[in-house]
Amino acid sequence: MSEDSPNDVPSWEQPFDRKTLLARAGGAGAALALGGLVPSLAGASSRDNGTVSVYFGQHTTIPEQDALRNFINPHFNGKISGAFAAPGTNFTDRPIAEQKAGNIKTDVLLSLHGDMVSLQNAGALRDVSDLAAQLKAVVPDPLMKLGKLGTNKQWYIPFEQATYIMVANKSVLKLMPKGADLHALTYGQLLAWAKNIKASTGQSRFGLPASDLGLIHRFFQGFTVPSFSGGMVTTFRSPLAVASWEYLLALWKYTHPQSLTYSFMQDPLLSGEVLLAWDHVARLKTALDQKPDELVAFPVPRGPKARSYMPVVVGLAIPAGATPNLAGAKAYIKFMLSISTQAQILSLLGFLPIVPGRLSKRISPGLLAEAAAVRRQTKAKDAVQALLPVGIQDQGGNFNKIYRDTFTRTVLNHEPIPNVLNEQGNALQAIFDKTGAPCWSPDPPSGKAACKVK
Repeated sequence: MSEDSPNDVPSWEQPFDRKTLLARAGGAGAALALGGLVPSLAGASSRDNGTVSVYFGQHTTIPEQDALRNFINPHFNGKISGAFAAPGTNFTDRPIAEQKAGNIKTDVLLSLHGDMVSLQNAGALRDVSDLAAQLKAVVPDPLMKLGKLGTNKQWYIPFEQATYIMVANKSVLKLMPKGADLHALTYGQLLAWAKNIKASTGQSRFGLPASDLGLIHRFFQGFTVPSFSGGMVTTFRSPLAVASWEYLLALWKYTHPQSLTYSFMQDPLLSGEVLLAWDHVARLKTALDQKPDELVAFPVPRGPKARSYMPVVVGLAIPAGATPNLAGAKAYIKFMLSISTQAQILSLLGFLPIVPGRLSKRISPGLLAEAAAVRRQTKAKDAVQALLPVGIQDQGGNFNKIYRDTFTRTVLNHEPIPNVLNEQGNALQAIFDKTGAPCWSPDPPSGKAACKVK
């Protein structure tokens, strides 16, 4: 097929019947009234809640730890004894070990949705349905439902969320392909846009965070592969998955070669080295804050199957068994859902709030821009959620490596895509054979059976 012929429609632009789209995700608005005048039903008690031990699996970098210790936790009416999971360790090991030893030392567990699944499967979480009832007016139903983990009980309370979006320099908006809508792009239009930028500037100026510390594997897992194939795991070797990697091979021609060194896309966007990029909202915020008049945030594109996006939901849970300070644990969870705390999380950590409402114009322009893009993305009629890996225990690193290795072999080394997907699919299946993890969205449920790679 000719790359230049308008009559040739590549596989990533061919529409599918709406019946073939995945189930639409129930998006929850990531907005917040930050005027400080609206009381929250989740407000912390005025009494001293004693010492609460919190084990953090999220926000474990030094700057994030400092923000929690110095600006967020001091407002809790009690003392926080915080421990942070070390990089590269499995967050779930410690609470599961405490359960097995019958010696619970932790009051609150703070981590990602996927970790909560593993902990609940191990019987390490307390039912917090009583707390969920008190927070019903604070946490939107679609997010609260995630914390039920497919049961009729509440195992964790969501308190913050994030995702990944697109950002462009406004100078290249005029180079978008004819008829393209910035807020409803297709992957084919994104490719044409990146190509136009190269033709206009003489350089490849699309950027992806493809260094060892970058999150490019999430681009494949949560965005391109499911947008093209309809799944993350079950469709890994399908012809539509092949088309997704063919697309990436085409897009890479117009991707800045320094992308292999990028960890955070905000820096190349600020320098002007990159004019169009994808990344995690927390890794784009600085650029949007510093150059709000030059940069614009917008939703991710859609593929033949859907506009797939990966929500990053962080929750709070209480270990099963005799925790040292159960009342204090519940008070801390309410504190983290208070308006003032949600505002601080948004400003200091870059994660979007759970509580619904309207964003105040007093917050930074970058956060306003990101929230608007996320809102459009989650509310799009063709949007589906591709969740972070769930229930694969200590195999998260291997799961990510499979996608990164597939990228290296197909896009960088030009190995035959079907052959690579067949081999990597075997490695992917080995993870599910070892862990017994069932499928998660956007793949169809497999019940209690291990997910199967097709």
